[in-house]
Amino acid sequence: MQRIILVLAILISSLTYSQNNAVGAGEKLTFTASYNMSGLMTDLAQVTMETSEVKTSKATLLRLKCTAATYSKWDNFFKIRDLYESYVSPKTLTPYLYKRDINEGGYYKFMQYKYSHKTGTVKSLKRKKRKDGTFWDENKNVSIGSATRDLVSTLYKLRTLDFSSYSTGTSKSFTVLFDNKENVVNFKYLGTETISTNIGKKTCYKLAISINNSNVLKGSNDNLLWLTADENKIPVYAKFKIAVGSGELKIKSASGLKN
Repeated sequence: MQRIILVLAILISSLTYSQNNAVGAGEKLTFTASYNMSGLMTDLAQVTMETSEVKTSKATLLRLKCTAATYSKWDNFFKIRDLYESYVSPKTLTPYLYKRDINEGGYYKFMQYKYSHKTGTVKSLKRKKRKDGTFWDENKNVSIGSATRDLVSTLYKLRTLDFSSYSTGTSKSFTVLFDNKENVVNFKYLGTETISTNIGKKTCYKLAISINNSNVLKGSNDNLLWLTADENKIPVYAKFKIAVGSGELKIKSASGLKN
């Protein structure tokens, strides 16, 4: 499930400071995650993306929350309960705090990033579970580029880009921080395509994704993302191919959209 969300989230161009006119508080998107099992695409889990307003002593932030959970009939086979969240500026979606809490088939991992944009660093905390059930922590200060983001804020920032100004075949390179490492990612704009979804027939921007020097994604133009070609630019469909198979992410419902 980590790789499914990685596929969705590693899309951002050099337009780091574009204003957010696509995402507001109160939005909720739900998806079905499917995986190819013995040649049959099988529904395994639900992915939910929600936004809410959070007030601190210094600012009002937008909480971007993503959760993934296997359907109950699959829990005995491989139980997944994942949480990803980023706290960002409502206007620019610049991240200030990121958390990732992974619980997959008995494997546990927690990551936290606290951003210092003035110094170009992230204060990172990694927490893992030992075999005896106790935990160990690792703290690091990680240097990052001015355009580097975490997974969740990257996915939402993507929706602020003006794809209508892109020519078919336009490619962009960008950087995402994952497990304390900056990953150079590329996307290619493939034009628009109209597809049928659970929330109706939608004309979408179609994007192909690849990662430099990584075996996370496989194939050529086999990792694709469709965003609605409107002011909301919500993800409605994704196809991915990884080392251990292939899968899909399909939207089930969308509510609280800003536009």
